Amino acid sequence: MSQHRPSGAPGRTGAVPALPELPEATVSRLPEYLRALHTLADSGHETVSSEGLASAVGVNSAKLRKDLSHLGSYGTRGVGYDVALLIDQISSVLGLTQCRAVALVGVGNLGHALAGYDGFASRGFRIAALLDADPSRVGEEIHGLVVRHVHELPRVVAEESIAIGVIATPAPAAQAVADQLVAVGVTSILNFAPCVLSVPEGVDVRKVDLAIELQILSFHEHRKASLTALPATGGTGLTALPGGLATPDTQEAIGT
Repeated sequence: MSQHRPSGAPGRTGAVPALPELPEATVSRLPEYLRALHTLADSGHETVSSEGLASAVGVNSAKLRKDLSHLGSYGTRGVGYDVALLIDQISSVLGLTQCRAVALVGVGNLGHALAGYDGFASRGFRIAALLDADPSRVGEEIHGLVVRHVHELPRVVAEESIAIGVIATPAPAAQAVADQLVAVGVTSILNFAPCVLSVPEGVDVRKVDLAIELQILSFHEHRKASLTALPATGGTGLTALPGGLATPDTQEAIGT
């Protein structure tokens, strides 16, 4: 889930090369393509067909080809895509050609788990700082990093050139942390707190709410259970609906 606030400066000059205008849906799928490509490269594959890559990611091949065409990558007929080249193209577009420093705020159970996740380093990110407001946690060492007080955030961001802030605090504290991150110049935030953050223009927020994802899965489980419990035709005059609801049979409903 994403909160995006346009910066309003499309013509800004600088060292960063111009990027293609990509649909948000395409951007959300590029990391999936990249992960599949790394797996292919690790297993010795030098090329991959659009059908093979699409199958590995779980999308249809037409959608994949359209996504990659935005990058100027069309593959070779009869050969497919060069795996190493496509990894480079997608990594470049996603800004993964440099290791980005991340500050993690909130070192409770979730924060501990995130701090020790090896997948960040292998995908171009470095947890550079751990911060918390709880004095009992300040000074604790977690995976080689000493937890610092959140009041040190301005110094931490400057010292470590923090690019992204991760919020793993309880919901009541999340907005204040977001405000602090924005105040010291952090414009990309990954929010694990179960709340919606208010941020100014130019700040991008990605929200990860594990409870919501479980609730969506619960809906699908509920729906599957209701579909397997459909009554026999002509029995009660009721037609089962997804979710376990029922409505009178059409003939009876119109009085015929």
